[in-house]
Amino acid sequence: MHIPFCRTRCVYCDFFLVTRQDLQERFFRALYEETVARLTAFRGRTVQSVHFGGGTPSFVCAGYLKQWLETVAHFISLSDDAEITVEANPEDLTPKKFRDLAALGVNRLSIGVQSFLPGKLGTLGRCHTAEDAVRVTREAMKRFGNVSVDLMCGAEGETAEEWLSDLQCALSIGVPHISIYMLALEKKTLLAQRVKKGLVTLPGEEKQAEMYTIACELLGEQGFEHYEVSNFSKPGFFSRYNLGCWHRESYLGFGPSAHSFCKTGEQERRSANVSSMMRYLASPLEAQAFSEMLSEEARINEQVFLSMRLSSGLGLDFLQRHHKDTGEILETVEKFRAQGLLDVRNGIVKVSQKGFLFADLVAEELMLMKKVSG
Repeated sequence: MHIPFCRTRCVYCDFFLVTRQDLQERFFRALYEETVARLTAFRGRTVQSVHFGGGTPSFVCAGYLKQWLETVAHFISLSDDAEITVEANPEDLTPKKFRDLAALGVNRLSIGVQSFLPGKLGTLGRCHTAEDAVRVTREAMKRFGNVSVDLMCGAEGETAEEWLSDLQCALSIGVPHISIYMLALEKKTLLAQRVKKGLVTLPGEEKQAEMYTIACELLGEQGFEHYEVSNFSKPGFFSRYNLGCWHRESYLGFGPSAHSFCKTGEQERRSANVSSMMRYLASPLEAQAFSEMLSEEARINEQVFLSMRLSSGLGLDFLQRHHKDTGEILETVEKFRAQGLLDVRNGIVKVSQKGFLFADLVAEELMLMKKVSG
Protein backbone atom coordinates (compact mmCIF):
# COMPACT_ATOMS: atom_id res chain seq x y z
CA MET A 1 0.00 0.00 0.00
CA HIS A 2 1.46 3.33 -1.06
CA ILE A 3 0.90 6.08 1.50
CA PRO A 4 2.20 9.19 -0.26
CA PHE A 5 2.41 11.62 2.67
CA CYS A 6 5.67 13.15 3.90
CA ARG A 7 6.47 16.05 6.23
CA THR A 8 8.75 17.56 3.61
CA ARG A 9 10.40 16.48 0.38
CA CYS A 10 14.06 15.52 0.78
CA VAL A 11 16.42 17.32 -1.60
CA TYR A 12 17.34 14.10 -3.44
CA CYS A 13 13.87 12.50 -3.66
CA ASP A 14 11.91 12.16 -6.90
CA PHE A 15 9.27 9.70 -5.62
CA PHE A 16 5.60 10.55 -5.92
CA LEU A 17 4.53 12.17 -2.64
CA VAL A 18 2.47 15.01 -1.21
CA THR A 19 3.04 17.25 1.81
CA ARG A 20 -0.58 18.42 2.17
CA GLN A 21 -1.63 16.77 5.40
CA ASP A 22 -5.22 18.06 5.10
CA LEU A 23 -5.78 15.41 2.41
CA GLN A 24 -5.18 12.40 4.65
CA GLU A 25 -8.79 11.68 5.56
CA ARG A 26 -9.97 11.98 1.95
CA PHE A 27 -7.07 9.83 0.79
CA PHE A 28 -7.88 6.95 3.12
CA ARG A 29 -11.56 7.02 2.18
CA ALA A 30 -10.50 6.70 -1.46
CA LEU A 31 -8.01 3.98 -0.57
CA TYR A 32 -10.65 1.89 1.22
CA GLU A 33 -12.93 2.30 -1.81
CA GLU A 34 -10.24 1.11 -4.22
CA THR A 35 -9.30 -1.78 -1.94
CA VAL A 36 -12.86 -3.13 -1.65
CA ALA A 37 -13.44 -2.88 -5.40
CA ARG A 38 -10.23 -4.66 -6.37
CA LEU A 39 -10.09 -7.33 -3.67
CA THR A 40 -13.55 -8.62 -4.50
CA ALA A 41 -11.97 -10.61 -7.34
CA PHE A 42 -9.41 -12.13 -4.95
CA ARG A 43 -11.79 -13.27 -2.23
CA GLY A 44 -10.51 -16.29 -0.32
CA ARG A 45 -6.84 -15.88 -1.27
CA THR A 46 -4.03 -16.07 1.29
CA VAL A 47 -1.19 -13.57 1.17
CA GLN A 48 2.32 -13.83 2.59
CA SER A 49 3.28 -10.18 2.97
CA VAL A 50 1.80 -6.71 3.52
CA HIS A 51 4.06 -3.73 2.90
CA PHE A 52 3.12 -0.19 3.89
CA GLY A 53 5.40 1.97 1.76
CA GLY A 54 5.56 5.63 0.92
CA GLY A 55 5.94 8.45 1.29
CA THR A 56 6.12 7.92 5.01
CA PRO A 57 3.55 5.46 6.42
CA SER A 58 4.74 6.07 9.99
CA PHE A 59 3.72 9.72 9.61
CA VAL A 60 -0.02 8.98 9.44
CA CYS A 61 -2.29 7.85 12.28
CA ALA A 62 -2.01 4.10 12.89
CA GLY A 63 -5.78 3.99 13.04
CA TYR A 64 -5.91 4.46 9.28
CA LEU A 65 -3.68 1.43 8.79
CA LYS A 66 -5.81 -0.57 11.24
CA GLN A 67 -8.98 0.21 9.30
CA TRP A 68 -7.32 -0.77 6.02
CA LEU A 69 -6.16 -4.12 7.43
CA GLU A 70 -9.68 -4.75 8.77
CA THR A 71 -11.09 -3.96 5.33
CA VAL A 72 -8.66 -6.40 3.70
CA ALA A 73 -9.59 -9.13 6.20
CA HIS A 74 -13.12 -9.28 4.75
CA PHE A 75 -11.71 -10.60 1.48
CA ILE A 76 -8.36 -12.33 1.98
CA SER A 77 -6.42 -14.07 4.74
CA LEU A 78 -2.90 -13.55 5.99
CA SER A 79 -0.69 -16.58 6.38
CA ASP A 80 0.18 -17.47 9.98
CA ASP A 81 3.72 -16.16 9.50
CA ALA A 82 2.84 -13.21 7.27
CA GLU A 83 5.39 -10.41 7.12
CA ILE A 84 3.77 -7.04 7.86
CA THR A 85 6.22 -4.21 7.23
CA VAL A 86 5.89 -0.48 7.82
CA GLU A 87 8.39 1.97 6.37
CA ALA A 88 9.19 4.60 8.99
CA ASN A 89 11.23 7.71 9.65
CA PRO A 90 12.95 8.09 13.04
CA GLU A 91 11.14 11.31 13.94
CA ASP A 92 7.77 9.49 13.83
CA LEU A 93 8.70 6.54 16.05
CA THR A 94 7.52 7.67 19.46
CA PRO A 95 6.76 5.16 22.24
CA LYS A 96 3.05 5.48 21.38
CA LYS A 97 3.70 4.84 17.69
CA PHE A 98 5.69 1.72 18.56
CA ARG A 99 2.77 0.45 20.67
CA ASP A 100 0.18 1.27 18.04
CA LEU A 101 2.10 -0.48 15.26
CA ALA A 102 2.72 -3.57 17.38
CA ALA A 103 -1.00 -3.71 18.22
CA LEU A 104 -1.76 -3.81 14.48
CA GLY A 105 0.33 -6.94 14.07
CA VAL A 106 3.24 -5.14 12.41
CA ASN A 107 6.28 -7.41 12.83
CA ARG A 108 8.90 -5.66 10.71
CA LEU A 109 10.08 -2.05 10.54
CA SER A 110 12.07 -0.52 7.70
CA ILE A 111 13.59 2.69 9.06
CA GLY A 112 14.80 5.45 6.75
CA VAL A 113 17.84 6.38 8.81
CA GLN A 114 20.06 7.27 5.80
CA SER A 115 22.86 8.21 8.21
CA PHE A 116 23.84 8.24 11.88
CA LEU A 117 26.12 11.27 11.35
CA PRO A 118 24.91 14.83 12.11
CA GLY A 119 26.68 16.56 9.24
CA LYS A 120 25.55 14.07 6.64
CA LEU A 121 21.94 14.23 7.85
CA GLY A 122 22.06 18.00 7.42
CA THR A 123 23.45 17.67 3.90
CA LEU A 124 20.68 15.23 2.98
CA GLY A 125 18.02 17.48 4.49
CA ARG A 126 16.68 14.86 6.87
CA CYS A 127 14.34 15.88 9.71
CA HIS A 128 15.81 13.67 12.45
CA THR A 129 19.02 14.03 14.43
CA ALA A 130 21.83 11.51 14.73
CA GLU A 131 20.85 10.93 18.35
CA ASP A 132 17.26 10.23 17.31
CA ALA A 133 18.44 7.73 14.71
CA VAL A 134 20.47 5.72 17.22
CA ARG A 135 17.88 5.87 20.00
CA VAL A 136 14.93 4.94 17.80
CA THR A 137 16.75 2.10 16.05
CA ARG A 138 17.81 0.61 19.40
CA GLU A 139 14.23 0.83 20.68
CA ALA A 140 12.89 -0.74 17.48
CA MET A 141 15.25 -3.68 17.97
CA LYS A 142 13.94 -4.19 21.51
CA ARG A 143 10.30 -4.08 20.45
CA PHE A 144 10.37 -5.79 17.05
CA GLY A 145 13.74 -7.44 16.45
CA ASN A 146 13.06 -7.70 12.73
CA VAL A 147 14.35 -4.26 11.74
CA SER A 148 15.91 -2.94 8.57
CA VAL A 149 17.69 0.39 8.18
CA ASP A 150 18.34 2.33 5.00
CA LEU A 151 21.79 3.87 4.67
CA MET A 152 22.85 6.20 1.86
CA CYS A 153 26.39 6.77 0.61
CA GLY A 154 27.76 9.45 -1.67
CA ALA A 155 26.58 12.61 0.12
CA GLU A 156 28.40 15.89 -0.41
CA GLY A 157 31.84 15.80 1.16
CA GLU A 158 31.43 12.28 2.51
CA THR A 159 34.63 10.31 3.06
CA ALA A 160 35.18 6.57 3.12
CA GLU A 161 35.93 6.85 6.85
CA GLU A 162 32.59 8.53 7.53
CA TRP A 163 30.77 5.90 5.50
CA LEU A 164 32.50 3.17 7.47
CA SER A 165 31.36 4.89 10.68
CA ASP A 166 27.73 4.78 9.49
CA LEU A 167 27.99 1.06 8.76
CA GLN A 168 29.66 0.30 12.07
CA CYS A 169 26.97 2.17 13.96
CA ALA A 170 24.25 0.06 12.34
CA LEU A 171 26.21 -3.08 13.14
CA SER A 172 26.72 -2.05 16.76
CA ILE A 173 22.96 -1.72 17.21
CA GLY A 174 22.53 -5.22 15.84
CA VAL A 175 20.01 -4.68 13.05
CA PRO A 176 19.62 -7.88 10.97
CA HIS A 177 18.85 -6.17 7.64
CA ILE A 178 20.55 -3.22 5.96
CA SER A 179 19.67 -1.59 2.64
CA ILE A 180 22.45 0.36 0.96
CA TYR A 181 21.72 3.10 -1.58
CA MET A 182 24.18 5.18 -3.56
CA LEU A 183 22.93 8.76 -3.76
CA ALA A 184 21.58 9.21 -7.28
CA LEU A 185 21.16 12.59 -8.91
CA GLU A 186 17.57 12.55 -10.15
CA LYS A 187 16.24 15.17 -12.56
CA LYS A 188 13.84 17.82 -11.21
CA THR A 189 15.05 17.40 -7.63
CA LEU A 190 16.34 20.28 -5.52
CA LEU A 191 19.69 18.51 -5.27
CA ALA A 192 20.00 18.33 -9.06
CA GLN A 193 19.33 22.07 -9.29
CA ARG A 194 22.01 22.80 -6.67
CA VAL A 195 24.55 20.62 -8.45
CA LYS A 196 23.75 22.28 -11.79
CA LYS A 197 24.31 25.72 -10.25
CA GLY A 198 27.62 24.61 -8.76
CA LEU A 199 26.38 24.97 -5.20
CA VAL A 200 26.91 21.28 -4.40
CA THR A 201 29.58 18.83 -5.52
CA LEU A 202 28.94 15.13 -5.05
CA PRO A 203 31.53 12.33 -4.93
CA GLY A 204 32.20 10.80 -8.33
CA GLU A 205 31.19 7.32 -9.45
CA GLU A 206 34.55 5.83 -8.46
CA LYS A 207 34.21 7.17 -4.91
CA GLN A 208 30.67 5.83 -4.66
CA ALA A 209 31.80 2.46 -5.98
CA GLU A 210 34.52 2.41 -3.32
CA MET A 211 31.95 3.05 -0.60
CA TYR A 212 29.66 0.37 -1.96
CA THR A 213 32.55 -2.10 -1.96
CA ILE A 214 33.38 -1.18 1.64
CA ALA A 215 29.80 -2.03 2.59
CA CYS A 216 29.86 -5.35 0.72
CA GLU A 217 33.09 -6.44 2.38
CA LEU A 218 32.27 -5.31 5.91
CA LEU A 219 28.74 -6.69 5.96
CA GLY A 220 29.92 -9.96 4.45
CA GLU A 221 32.51 -10.29 7.22
CA GLN A 222 29.73 -9.74 9.77
CA GLY A 223 27.58 -12.60 8.45
CA PHE A 224 25.24 -10.65 6.19
CA GLU A 225 24.23 -12.21 2.89
CA HIS A 226 24.22 -9.84 -0.06
CA TYR A 227 21.01 -11.22 -1.53
CA GLU A 228 20.06 -8.33 -3.81
CA VAL A 229 21.95 -5.36 -5.24
CA SER A 230 20.89 -3.01 -2.44
CA ASN A 231 19.94 -5.47 0.31
CA PHE A 232 21.98 -7.31 2.94
CA SER A 233 20.48 -9.67 5.51
CA LYS A 234 21.36 -11.99 8.35
CA PRO A 235 19.95 -15.54 7.78
CA GLY A 236 16.21 -15.64 8.39
CA PHE A 237 15.70 -11.88 8.01
CA PHE A 238 15.36 -11.48 4.24
CA SER A 239 12.55 -9.15 3.20
CA ARG A 240 9.75 -11.36 1.92
CA TYR A 241 8.26 -8.37 0.15
CA ASN A 242 11.53 -7.54 -1.64
CA LEU A 243 12.17 -11.12 -2.67
CA GLY A 244 8.60 -11.56 -3.83
CA CYS A 245 9.01 -8.65 -6.24
CA TRP A 246 12.41 -9.81 -7.52
CA HIS A 247 11.18 -13.41 -7.93
CA ARG A 248 8.20 -12.16 -9.93
CA GLU A 249 5.54 -13.38 -7.51
CA SER A 250 2.10 -11.79 -7.84
CA TYR A 251 1.48 -8.62 -5.84
CA LEU A 252 -1.24 -5.97 -5.65
CA GLY A 253 -0.49 -2.28 -5.15
CA PHE A 254 -3.01 0.22 -3.79
CA GLY A 255 -2.89 4.02 -3.75
CA PRO A 256 -1.60 6.62 -6.22
CA SER A 257 1.45 5.54 -8.27
CA ALA A 258 1.28 1.99 -6.84
CA HIS A 259 2.26 -0.88 -9.16
CA SER A 260 0.82 -4.39 -9.43
CA PHE A 261 1.92 -7.64 -11.04
CA CYS A 262 -0.59 -10.48 -11.40
CA LYS A 263 -0.23 -13.97 -12.83
CA THR A 264 -3.32 -15.83 -14.02
CA GLY A 265 -2.50 -19.17 -15.56
CA GLU A 266 -0.06 -18.48 -18.39
CA GLN A 267 -0.90 -14.77 -18.51
CA GLU A 268 1.03 -12.04 -16.71
CA ARG A 269 -0.10 -8.44 -16.35
CA ARG A 270 1.64 -5.36 -15.00
CA SER A 271 -0.32 -2.25 -14.10
CA ALA A 272 0.15 1.07 -12.32
CA ASN A 273 -2.10 3.66 -10.75
CA VAL A 274 -2.12 7.36 -11.60
CA SER A 275 0.67 9.48 -10.11
CA SER A 276 -1.73 12.23 -9.14
CA MET A 277 -3.40 12.69 -5.78
CA MET A 278 -6.23 14.80 -7.18
CA ARG A 279 -7.08 12.30 -9.91
CA TYR A 280 -6.92 9.45 -7.40
CA LEU A 281 -9.21 11.22 -4.94
CA ALA A 282 -11.67 12.13 -7.68
CA SER A 283 -12.07 8.55 -8.91
CA PRO A 284 -10.32 5.78 -6.94
CA LEU A 285 -12.24 3.13 -8.90
CA GLU A 286 -10.62 4.41 -12.09
CA ALA A 287 -7.15 4.85 -10.61
CA GLN A 288 -5.36 2.61 -13.08
CA ALA A 289 -3.29 4.60 -15.55
CA PHE A 290 -1.36 1.79 -17.19
CA SER A 291 -1.94 -1.90 -17.84
CA GLU A 292 0.01 -4.28 -20.03
CA MET A 293 -0.23 -7.99 -20.74
CA LEU A 294 3.36 -9.17 -20.99
CA SER A 295 4.50 -10.91 -24.14
CA GLU A 296 6.61 -14.04 -23.92
CA GLU A 297 9.70 -12.07 -24.86
CA ALA A 298 8.96 -9.42 -22.22
CA ARG A 299 8.58 -12.12 -19.55
CA ILE A 300 11.89 -13.70 -20.50
CA ASN A 301 13.74 -10.39 -20.56
CA GLU A 302 12.22 -9.39 -17.23
CA GLN A 303 13.29 -12.69 -15.71
CA VAL A 304 16.86 -12.07 -16.86
CA PHE A 305 16.90 -8.48 -15.64
CA LEU A 306 15.55 -9.24 -12.17
CA SER A 307 17.62 -12.40 -11.69
CA MET A 308 20.84 -10.52 -12.36
CA ARG A 309 20.08 -8.34 -9.33
CA LEU A 310 19.88 -11.38 -7.04
CA SER A 311 22.62 -13.48 -5.50
CA SER A 312 20.64 -16.60 -6.49
CA GLY A 313 21.17 -15.83 -10.19
CA LEU A 314 19.66 -17.67 -13.15
CA GLY A 315 20.13 -21.06 -14.76
CA LEU A 316 22.48 -21.09 -17.75
CA ASP A 317 20.03 -23.47 -19.41
CA PHE A 318 17.37 -20.72 -19.24
CA LEU A 319 19.57 -18.35 -21.22
CA GLN A 320 20.45 -21.04 -23.76
CA ARG A 321 16.85 -22.17 -24.12
CA HIS A 322 15.46 -18.72 -24.82
CA HIS A 323 18.06 -17.26 -27.15
CA LYS A 324 18.43 -17.91 -30.82
CA ASP A 325 22.22 -18.19 -30.89
CA THR A 326 23.48 -20.46 -28.11
CA GLY A 327 27.10 -19.78 -29.02
CA GLU A 328 26.61 -16.05 -28.80
CA ILE A 329 24.97 -16.17 -25.38
CA LEU A 330 27.76 -18.38 -24.07
CA GLU A 331 30.33 -15.92 -25.42
CA THR A 332 28.57 -13.06 -23.65
CA VAL A 333 28.47 -14.96 -20.37
CA GLU A 334 32.15 -15.86 -20.73
CA LYS A 335 33.05 -12.23 -21.48
CA PHE A 336 31.50 -11.06 -18.23
CA ARG A 337 32.99 -13.99 -16.32
CA ALA A 338 36.45 -13.08 -17.59
CA GLN A 339 35.88 -9.48 -16.48
CA GLY A 340 35.02 -10.70 -13.00
CA LEU A 341 31.38 -9.57 -13.23
CA LEU A 342 29.75 -13.01 -13.39
CA ASP A 343 30.25 -16.29 -11.59
CA VAL A 344 29.18 -19.53 -13.27
CA ARG A 345 28.91 -22.58 -11.03
CA ASN A 346 26.81 -25.73 -11.20
CA GLY A 347 24.86 -24.39 -14.14
CA ILE A 348 23.94 -21.12 -12.36
CA VAL A 349 24.91 -17.70 -13.71
CA LYS A 350 25.01 -14.91 -11.13
CA VAL A 351 26.73 -11.60 -10.62
CA SER A 352 29.90 -11.53 -8.55
CA GLN A 353 30.44 -9.06 -5.72
CA LYS A 354 32.11 -6.74 -8.23
CA GLY A 355 29.32 -7.49 -10.68
CA PHE A 356 26.61 -6.11 -8.39
CA LEU A 357 27.83 -2.65 -9.37
CA PHE A 358 27.14 -3.44 -13.03
CA ALA A 359 24.10 -5.71 -12.66
CA ASP A 360 21.85 -3.66 -14.92
CA LEU A 361 24.50 -3.38 -17.62
CA VAL A 362 25.11 -7.15 -17.57
CA ALA A 363 21.39 -7.90 -17.71
CA GLU A 364 20.87 -5.48 -20.58
CA GLU A 365 23.43 -7.26 -22.75
CA LEU A 366 21.97 -10.64 -21.93
CA MET A 367 18.51 -9.38 -22.93
CA LEU A 368 19.52 -7.95 -26.29
CA MET A 369 19.63 -11.35 -27.98
CA LYS A 370 16.35 -12.51 -29.47
CA LYS A 371 14.69 -15.69 -28.34
CA VAL A 372 13.73 -18.43 -30.79
CA SER A 373 10.28 -17.57 -32.13
CA GLY A 374 7.59 -20.20 -32.07
